[in-house]
Amino acid sequence: MNFLNKMERKFGKYAIPNLSLYLIMGYILGYVLLFVSPAALDFLTLNPYLILHGQIWRLVTWIIIPPSRLDLFTIVMLMFYYSVGTSLERTWGTFYYNVYLLMGMLFTIIGSFLVMGISYVPGGYSYDVRTIQYGTENYFRMVSGSFSTYFVNMSIFLGFAATFPDVQVLLMFIIPIKVKWMGIAYAILLGVQFLQRDIVGKIVIGASLLNFVLFFMMMRSSGIGMRFSPQQVKRRHDYNREIKRAKPMSVAKHKCAICGKNSEDNPEAEFRFCSKCNGNYEYCQDHLFTHTHVQ
Repeated sequence: MNFLNKMERKFGKYAIPNLSLYLIMGYILGYVLLFVSPAALDFLTLNPYLILHGQIWRLVTWIIIPPSRLDLFTIVMLMFYYSVGTSLERTWGTFYYNVYLLMGMLFTIIGSFLVMGISYVPGGYSYDVRTIQYGTENYFRMVSGSFSTYFVNMSIFLGFAATFPDVQVLLMFIIPIKVKWMGIAYAILLGVQFLQRDIVGKIVIGASLLNFVLFFMMMRSSGIGMRFSPQQVKRRHDYNREIKRAKPMSVAKHKCAICGKNSEDNPEAEFRFCSKCNGNYEYCQDHLFTHTHVQ
């Protein structure tokens, strides 16, 4: 059993369902603050200097900072990211999707402190010049504006492109194109931006997208892989549709062999035995089609 499966078995019951929806709701709150009191957003940014001076709420509140200005394109993109994120959650399972997003956010936080660290290295990044000009607190206030969930959102799309490369979408609502080509275009764009940015920009992009690389490696090591065939997706959807029609069993207790979810704590969940596993191994709907068979 790999690391992710062990973690899911131990902490899977704490996974947050519909995490994409909560992220969008956070953006809505951020846009409201932007219009009502723009100065209030300065108290929410990911500012490592002020975090070390006691403003620890910034470790969480930076997530609601809007990734871009509000316009029609932004609304369409947020709807698109919600759809993509929901699809990934249904396919990977709630715990795996939670880990993917939280890894991106955690690495972004680490990246912000890395920027602060290299700023104090003698002869390194031009911290001294800028602090003389702006002052230490103002300097880090400017830098903190670079850290947002913009690139974390892009990692969601890259994860979708790696999982469903042959899915076709309408570019600009007109041009049919496979997601894998959009994913390649995104990767090239990110590479160009990475080369053009200064050290702060490079750390922002690298930290926010490191979750994609590490998560892909962990998925590969688990034997699951990130790519799901249309047949696997169809089986999963057919299974979910069937269990909704079936009458839930209320006599015996059930427990998922992967995440530990049971019918007592989760009466709404459905469980099934796997006919391909050697032994009586029961799984919840999130892991019936994604677990490694026990031989």
